[in-house]
Amino acid sequence: MQNMLTLLSNALCRITGRTAGAQTVSELLIGLSEYVSLTSPAAPDLAQTQRLPPKPPPVVSARASAAPLVSTSLAAPAARITASCSFADFTPQVTFDIKEACAAGVEAAINRSDHLITAYRAHAYTYTRGVSVKEILCELMGRRGGVSKGKGGSMHMYAPHFYGGNGIVGAQVPLGAGIALACQYQGNNQLCVTLYGDGAANQGQLFEAFNMAALWKLPCIFICENNQYSMGTSAERASASTDYYKRGDYIPGIRVDGMDVLCVREAVKFAADLCRAGKGPIVMELQTYRYHGHSMSDPGVSYRTREEIQDVRSKNDPIALLKEQMLSNNMTSVEELKEMDVAIRKEVEEAAQFAMADPEPPLDDLCNHIFKNDPPLEVRGTNPWSKLKSVS
Repeated sequence: MQNMLTLLSNALCRITGRTAGAQTVSELLIGLSEYVSLTSPAAPDLAQTQRLPPKPPPVVSARASAAPLVSTSLAAPAARITASCSFADFTPQVTFDIKEACAAGVEAAINRSDHLITAYRAHAYTYTRGVSVKEILCELMGRRGGVSKGKGGSMHMYAPHFYGGNGIVGAQVPLGAGIALACQYQGNNQLCVTLYGDGAANQGQLFEAFNMAALWKLPCIFICENNQYSMGTSAERASASTDYYKRGDYIPGIRVDGMDVLCVREAVKFAADLCRAGKGPIVMELQTYRYHGHSMSDPGVSYRTREEIQDVRSKNDPIALLKEQMLSNNMTSVEELKEMDVAIRKEVEEAAQFAMADPEPPLDDLCNHIFKNDPPLEVRGTNPWSKLKSVS
């Protein structure tokens, strides 16, 4: 995932006119907003439209990018985006037709001062929020140089305005609503992006959070990352309705092609503008796909075929789609993209080697940073002759 995001940011450098590696991925994605503009009819007044019954949507699949994208009450005619390039060797400007909303990702549409919370799919957002690949890999390997000093792992990586992943399925959703409430209370014009998976979409606490967010019009973007299979069960077998963008009922919702980075960027930008205008919250479903297994113990092919995975890779891969768009519109060259790929693979390999050589945190550090101003802590079963002391 880190390799994918780094490759994406470097590919976008040609559009933004910035130097690869000069900034974080998040900064590069946000910078794209200076060069990409959306022209579409003004959004309708939600007060007049969100109660209207939605039209039945067509079947949309991450494996069929040509399918039209639909929304519960925010449908708009097709829009277009214009990307500019300042390099003399390439075309100065190109226009892409889009189905409903297009973007370069969640981070491109929000500010660094905005907040984000997710579940255990936290690795990519940890990176876009400013944590280096080296720190992430160290954390995954339980090394001292990790972002949480090697004691957190996948579900406990944090950064400024990023509240990491949550180990309890769906529990980050009410937390995200609480963060949005704090933004509203402080009047700082900030919002919270709260992400969860298709498996967590059936949790009762989501609907409790939706209810409170709707009552108080909280500036919260609830995003369901629908990767089709949750842990290992297809969405059709786990959910009576797979229209996750309608789950808000009384909250407007939109369905987005999560395999198109331009779509994601414009959809989140629309949602962010809605929240900042005091008309939040909003529910969003990003239709994406998981190439690999849910965990190391999951081969990923016991509940689906290898042919299905390869079909998505070959026809609907986000990086491949962006490359094709840029190459076909003369915004970059094959040689340049190959150079980027080589540099990225080298960076990731060096980070992996560093992480494997980095020492584990010492035993004396076991009880550090877990309590504050508490009496000495005893951990049952560790050593009957030693006393552990909590240090903050």
